[in-house]
Amino acid sequence: MIRLENVTKRYKTGAGVRTVLDSVNLDFPKGHSVGILGLNGAGKSTLVRIIGDAEPPDSGRVVRQGRVSWPLGYTGGFQVQLTGRENARFVARIYGESPRYVEAFAEEFSELGSYFDVPLKNYSAGMRGRFAFSVSLACDFEYYLVDEALETGDARYKEKFRRAFDERRENASVILVSHNEQTVRRNCDMAAILHEGKLDLYEDLKEAMHQYKFLQTKAA
Repeated sequence: MIRLENVTKRYKTGAGVRTVLDSVNLDFPKGHSVGILGLNGAGKSTLVRIIGDAEPPDSGRVVRQGRVSWPLGYTGGFQVQLTGRENARFVARIYGESPRYVEAFAEEFSELGSYFDVPLKNYSAGMRGRFAFSVSLACDFEYYLVDEALETGDARYKEKFRRAFDERRENASVILVSHNEQTVRRNCDMAAILHEGKLDLYEDLKEAMHQYKFLQTKAA
């Protein structure tokens, strides 16, 4: 279970202070996969980073019961001065995984070739993303956080990632952000809508999609 307790997050902008999360209280139930829906700029990626402890809230707290991944594809937690191999082994030790297994899995799955032994600072954005996906999938999590990760790479690599991700979903829950409704329907059985700082959970995925389309029409 993941619980948000009075979570608030604000940003200063040129137009003033923007509230992304306004004293949000919500439980993400274990055994369910939840799609995060919201208009552009609503703060969906920020929400996922906060859930994954990659970014702190201004106030409130996130209670995590079980192992929670960092957002798949998020590269901010890696050391860019270290090589892919060194980063893989470092992450494995942090999460109590076998360094040898995580290293071998990430090297094969990322398909980076000789770049696996090159510092991440020399990677392209796409290479960093593939490395991050690979290390994420090599670790055993009860919750996988996904921020558009299923939409990256060429068609062959997307399919490879999807197959591996589907295997993980058999024994784990997913919290997923995607602008692709088909991706949400394929991977989630519930949805939450983030709008004007409020986060509402819908057990009925169809009802959530209907409400989201209403918001899109209203904003057009």
